[in-house]
Amino acid sequence: MYKHLIKKDARKRIVLKEPLSKWRNVRGHNILGLMYQDASRWGITLQTYVQLTMLEQHTRPMISPIRMMERSIHSAKHIFVENLYRSGKMPEVDYAVLSEWFDWIQNNTDVSVDLIVYLQTSPKVCYERLKTRCREEEKVIPLEYLEAIHELYEEWLIKRALFEVSCPVLVIGADHDMQKMIEKYEENRDQILNPPDRQHNL
Repeated sequence: MYKHLIKKDARKRIVLKEPLSKWRNVRGHNILGLMYQDASRWGITLQTYVQLTMLEQHTRPMISPIRMMERSIHSAKHIFVENLYRSGKMPEVDYAVLSEWFDWIQNNTDVSVDLIVYLQTSPKVCYERLKTRCREEEKVIPLEYLEAIHELYEEWLIKRALFEVSCPVLVIGADHDMQKMIEKYEENRDQILNPPDRQHNL
């Protein structure tokens, strides 16, 4: 989706997708698949590596005026780690260790973002899209998991009741087909592309 949305101005920005290929192959180990099979056993393993790979993306040299990220180190911690902990699939000690690492990174490295674009999508629509894209690792994901993730995003970015949001948030309803989403992008293009020049988190 993101490729289509930014095609017209591709020379002016770089888009960093989720590093799925890394999560699927850590020296031969698919830790994304392992986590979905047994989150209680492999949640800390995946999220530790996710934090590392997202840190790598945040700290890449800026080679264009704007860097757009499909996800960020912030959503990894505030949504996916938080969900593992709240659901009882991550022990408190693991949550504490990841939180200490996250706090150290924030205090010692510039992982700030200038704008969060929240593509607000209902869990049912997310579930249908998940089934359509048919990633092997995601075949075991139930609707209830997506509902829990959705609620955390709402708490964080809409209700502002979960964690501090240190930048503006642009909310775009995303329960639409590709053509409608392209139209919504065009409507919001200036706001997305012209905040202070640093990086943008999708």
